[in-house]
Amino acid sequence: MAGPEEQQQQRVEEEKAENIEDAELAFQGINMLLNNGFKESDELFRRYRTQSPLMSFGASFVSFLNAMMTFEEEKMQMACDDLRTTEKLCESDNTGVIETIRNKIKKSMDSQRSGMAVVDRLQRQIIVADCQVYLAVLSFVKQELSAYIKGGWILRKAWKMYNKCYSDISQLQEACRRRSSSQQGELTSDQANHNTPVAECSGGVTEEALGRLKGSVSFGYGLFHLCISMVPPHLLKIVNLLGFPGDRHQGLASLAYASESKDMKAPLATLALLWYHTVVQPFFALDGSDSRAGLMEAKAILQKKAVIYPNSSLFIFFRGRVQRLECQINSALASFHDALEFASDQREIQHVCLYEIGWCSMIEMNFEDAYKAFERLKNESRWSQCYYAYLTGVCQGASGDLEGAKAIFKDVHKLFKRKNNQIEQFAFKRAERMRKVSATQELCILGVVEVLYLWKALPNCSSSKLQLMSQVLQGLDDPSCQGLKHLLLGAIQKCLGNIKDAIQSYQMAARDEMGRQTNSYVQPYSYYELGCVLLAKPETLSKGRSLLLQAKENYAGYDFENRLHVRIHSALASLKDVVPQ
Repeated sequence: MAGPEEQQQQRVEEEKAENIEDAELAFQGINMLLNNGFKESDELFRRYRTQSPLMSFGASFVSFLNAMMTFEEEKMQMACDDLRTTEKLCESDNTGVIETIRNKIKKSMDSQRSGMAVVDRLQRQIIVADCQVYLAVLSFVKQELSAYIKGGWILRKAWKMYNKCYSDISQLQEACRRRSSSQQGELTSDQANHNTPVAECSGGVTEEALGRLKGSVSFGYGLFHLCISMVPPHLLKIVNLLGFPGDRHQGLASLAYASESKDMKAPLATLALLWYHTVVQPFFALDGSDSRAGLMEAKAILQKKAVIYPNSSLFIFFRGRVQRLECQINSALASFHDALEFASDQREIQHVCLYEIGWCSMIEMNFEDAYKAFERLKNESRWSQCYYAYLTGVCQGASGDLEGAKAIFKDVHKLFKRKNNQIEQFAFKRAERMRKVSATQELCILGVVEVLYLWKALPNCSSSKLQLMSQVLQGLDDPSCQGLKHLLLGAIQKCLGNIKDAIQSYQMAARDEMGRQTNSYVQPYSYYELGCVLLAKPETLSKGRSLLLQAKENYAGYDFENRLHVRIHSALASLKDVVPQ
């Protein structure tokens, strides 16, 4: 039970909060979250969640963020419950405008009340649309057909709300600008030199409030465009049926606008841009095959925000991502370790940092540090213990501890729970094969190089490490993995700039029939890689395009099919920009 001093301090804090607009309070809560005050941010939002839709949304967003960083079932259910509670609050007639923190203070002038009613209505509609999007995302994570259908219809509702709000706010802003221009013309030069009141539009809505609302809706509007633009091509027909557009450039422009606004979601828009430039774009090979595309934008954002978030574990994490993509692996490791330390109270962020430490260690072929990071994730994380167990096993075997690796590969079988999850299916099949063929250190290194390739991490490796990997792979003579070996050798040669050798290796991988049963993805991926190399020269461009279409249309039912389809779709789209079809 709180003592008299603590109760007094709480009353003082509540009185301070009462004298702040809820938009400002929500902005403070998000900044608190990003400056490692996870617990304090959660407490602030939950304290006022019943009094303000914005504060309720803040509490629900923190809950959603925790769910998306862990994928733990109970946290995902809690996030769903919180988001639905926020929706009900926004749609309820009982919590009228007077009940928000802001409106408890400002209720003097009729015009102000009218303006606030407009702002409040738009704000609630945007929040409901945001909640719909997050509920759809939580639905998609289940990776079940019924969840996709349900999520699709939820998104349809959200999209209509975003479009309507975006249009309404833009019209109000235009009316405001016209009114402001006419008033400006009436000002005398003497008046123009003095401070004037905040510009108001008809109905008492201020330009400042509209600017914040435009930032608020731009976050969801932009994120929506960005995500739909990355949907696997074979689902695009369904997406178009639902009436969704997918303009990546519009998405990035809207997020950039939101990030510079005074809305509570401005810092979140900044994180979304960093996520796109450092995670999504290089992973899916968007905007061409260069994994370093977008890094200049990410570095500019980080530099600009360094003063506001000097010790933010999330911003330090993204700094590590940039350093990793620039092949500065030691600097990246230092950043991820710093972020891990700053996130001492936030297990979810600790786990994403551990994951990156494991990957950077694999890139450096420091297999002992890699398996220690993945082993900790296997024991602590509830997301995919099966996948983490496989990574632990191959890294442990690559370090020379084959007995330890064998024991871990047995664990993979026990931990294989999500039968429809493609990553767990892959981990299970690979671990079973390692058990059957009696894994050697060389086969485990092959396993490490394979995941580095599939997760687009080979371009982050130094030339010396790539050459070392190449030497190990060339020594493998197991007939069942020859196709995979040549695919990986081709990828390594491409990273080293040896294009002729890369083409030869890809061609050998594409001809492999013996390993087709154990490595079903090798042939379509080989055609894709070969196609991308040939696209680089005008004289072989047509042949390259033909190989990409062959990879897309001639194969089905292989590992990571959706992943390859997104990359093929992106390569063909970038080709259309250069050579109109």
